[in-house]
Amino acid sequence: GRPASSPVLGGRGRAAAGGSSPPGHAFRRVTLTKPTFCHYCTDFIWGLAGYQCEVCNFMSHEKCLKNVKIPCSCIAPSLVRVPVAHCFGPPGHYKRKFCTVCRKSLESPAFRCEVCELHVHTDCILFACSDCRQCHQDGHLDHDIYHHHWREGNLSSSARCEFCKKTCGSSEVLSGMRCEWCGILAHAACYVIVTPECTFGRLRNMILPPNCVQLFSRNFSKLHCFRISENLQTESDEDDDVDGSTQGSTKDIQISTDSSKQTLKIFDGNDAVKRNQFRLISVPRIAKNEEVVEAALRAYYINDDQQEYELQTFTQQVLLSDDVINRNDAAEDSNLGSVFRESVPEAWIIRAKPKDEEVIRIYPAWLKVGMAYVSLRVNKDSTVQTVIKEVLPLLGRQTEFLQNFKLVEVLMGSKQVQRMVLDNQELILNRLKDIRKTSIRQMNQTRFYIVENSKSIVQVNLFVGGLPHQLSPEEYTNILKEELAIKTNVVSVSHVYPAQGAVVLQISCFSEAERIYMLVKDTVVNDKPLNAVVIPAVMASKIPQNCCPLLVFVNPKSGGLKGRDLLYSFRKLLNPHQVFELTNGGPLPGFHTFSKVPSFRVLVCGGDGTVGWVLGALEEIRHKLVCSEPSVAILPLGTGNDLGRVLRWGAGYSGEDPYSILVSVDEADDVLMDRWTILLDAEEPAEGAENGIAEPEPPKIVQMNNYCGLGIDAELSLDFHHAREEEPGKFNSRFHNKGVYVKVGLQKISHTRNLHKDIKLQVDQHEVELPSIEGLIFINIPSWGSGADLWGSESDNRFEKPRIDDGLLEVVGVTGVVHMGQVQGGFRSGIRIAQGSYFRVTLLKPIPVQVDGEPWIQAPGQIIISAAGPKVHMLKKSKQKQKKTGS
Repeated sequence: GRPASSPVLGGRGRAAAGGSSPPGHAFRRVTLTKPTFCHYCTDFIWGLAGYQCEVCNFMSHEKCLKNVKIPCSCIAPSLVRVPVAHCFGPPGHYKRKFCTVCRKSLESPAFRCEVCELHVHTDCILFACSDCRQCHQDGHLDHDIYHHHWREGNLSSSARCEFCKKTCGSSEVLSGMRCEWCGILAHAACYVIVTPECTFGRLRNMILPPNCVQLFSRNFSKLHCFRISENLQTESDEDDDVDGSTQGSTKDIQISTDSSKQTLKIFDGNDAVKRNQFRLISVPRIAKNEEVVEAALRAYYINDDQQEYELQTFTQQVLLSDDVINRNDAAEDSNLGSVFRESVPEAWIIRAKPKDEEVIRIYPAWLKVGMAYVSLRVNKDSTVQTVIKEVLPLLGRQTEFLQNFKLVEVLMGSKQVQRMVLDNQELILNRLKDIRKTSIRQMNQTRFYIVENSKSIVQVNLFVGGLPHQLSPEEYTNILKEELAIKTNVVSVSHVYPAQGAVVLQISCFSEAERIYMLVKDTVVNDKPLNAVVIPAVMASKIPQNCCPLLVFVNPKSGGLKGRDLLYSFRKLLNPHQVFELTNGGPLPGFHTFSKVPSFRVLVCGGDGTVGWVLGALEEIRHKLVCSEPSVAILPLGTGNDLGRVLRWGAGYSGEDPYSILVSVDEADDVLMDRWTILLDAEEPAEGAENGIAEPEPPKIVQMNNYCGLGIDAELSLDFHHAREEEPGKFNSRFHNKGVYVKVGLQKISHTRNLHKDIKLQVDQHEVELPSIEGLIFINIPSWGSGADLWGSESDNRFEKPRIDDGLLEVVGVTGVVHMGQVQGGFRSGIRIAQGSYFRVTLLKPIPVQVDGEPWIQAPGQIIISAAGPKVHMLKKSKQKQKKTGS
């Protein structure tokens, strides 16, 4: 027959509660003293009485009680389909958000998950369980069919339910449900009727499907796995554990101001005592023992029968008599007595009463879908082996050998999922007793899985950059042996990128991978620091045919630091494994990760310099990509954003909805664009170092997308560049940046310089006579200096109409700062000089040069500009109105 199973669907999905009783809640009637809203229907609760859950603070009308489908926080761990830890950054201030655990608003600093919509108080974080969305396969409970991953609340107040079309968001309470993959919104009453399978919604063709991504990450934190920079991380880590007790005490101590109540410190086990993490409860001074036990359990989000627990007074003897593993220093141990010598408030420890038998749940690890379990009664003689023997027949596996299976204990903490294989001879009741002695909260978050023994494959891919360029694989291996002492029996170099000075290591041992990762951060080779990035393996063969995942690069330093918010939004809307931070190893880790993907597109969020950087990297690695010509879209974050303007992505990002940006990228048109190579060949300057000019460098090659300027245009750029390097903190808004440009321009108004006497120009092998000018500009796109049209729109028989894919560059002159200002204002255009595909400029003296906004002083010599390789595929925002978005 079928096993006694309870399939449960969704991240915090349907409660397996019998009948219509609210799942897991402990409701009691309360008198309302301030305006209160119902968490079920979000309406105001009129009158003085409402019903509140004593565990999770869920508020309800009396009439709504019978309809409540949202499970209580205390049973959340039992509803998890696949345990996946959350990815918490440092604590921050999040306005108008609610805590998922206690349902109260987040007024003080709080944590949010970087991958899903979980928000949680610093002292509630321990009670959140590992119910994050599963973004990759890691060898545990892998499956190919994805269900909706529901998360409650923190929706905008205008959010509408997909089914009844009424408003389901609220700014007053935690309400409404959202699938964190497809974005579908629903009421708590409506989401239970949704078919469980998720198809990833409107963005399905852009999302990298999670079952196509593999990452073995046992020892790595979630921040490392998703390559989230930790520059802010240090603030929160050291006092993470202290937070639990201090926050808890300040938040709850206000309860007991009246003299008829007393405040008690409650620990839930030896682990809490070690860390000095307690919860405060307030009970009447004449409370019965059962009431105190019940209040203590509720403080720890446990809704068990209080008959099964007892309170022990906290004394130093308790600590010494119990065999406690000290997780911190021994010095801390000696101070524990003094903390509680004063008798107020009293301290107690909740203990579970010993049992002779109980029912445990065993989850089969091979179930591809759903989360059914088998309930099994165990007694004091039951060992792990006898449990496996009894469970297998219930799962239709009785014929197989016992030794092929093991029992794994899984602790589903919010920050980490810890797995431990149990010894076959261990007594199950003793194991349960030990867990409860350590922490009753942890017992609530612990599960037992029966797992088939299989040879576990460990393969961690580590991208290491910052190495010397143009070496052979053997030379790179030797450098890594010297600097990092890599063990060649478990570490091999799988890919080499000599032009970029980078390698990809394949490591078959977790501890070695962790050691190398940590060591790389502190290693310098030839005065250059190395960097390491954990990269996932994309299984290209599993990607659906019509899927064209979007590879997103974000420069968090561009454009008023809006990049950070975009990183967070795109990680939520897509699979975080397809979003790369450019300050963390540059574009190469992203292109390497996508190297086997048959078809993909790229979105670059940054200024024109960032776009050039990514296009340059793409040019260098193109021959190693299966999809060698991905189309590139731009989200302009810089100051000028000329390329973004030409491709209709706008003058600069000003906070548009990231979801609609992704829809626009999906609907964008493919266009071609020329790229140009500039060869800079400085000759030996006659006066040498007397003029303060450095020795000429060997010939250098740079790539150009937008424009190249010589003279006054480059000089202003150079002055701006120097100002930004002196005080980078001030340059965090486009408005300020443009103000500085104007200021440096005004200083140059009286400045005359006969550029036409200092340079010679040859276009397509013909000498061109230059008019009297101060600046010479080669333009590839019809936008220069933040949107000005330098060439002008009037027709001219001498030249063809410029296009970005015509294989021609336009050459324009400006007479000085005033002329540039008039062009910027749209009153004049530049002086048209030539149009061609091959240019040679001879510099007779040192002259400022800038290419796509990067300026420098170029020594006398030759500059040759010619077309570079194949044209690049860009995405131009489509003119048509957005199609109606259906999910």
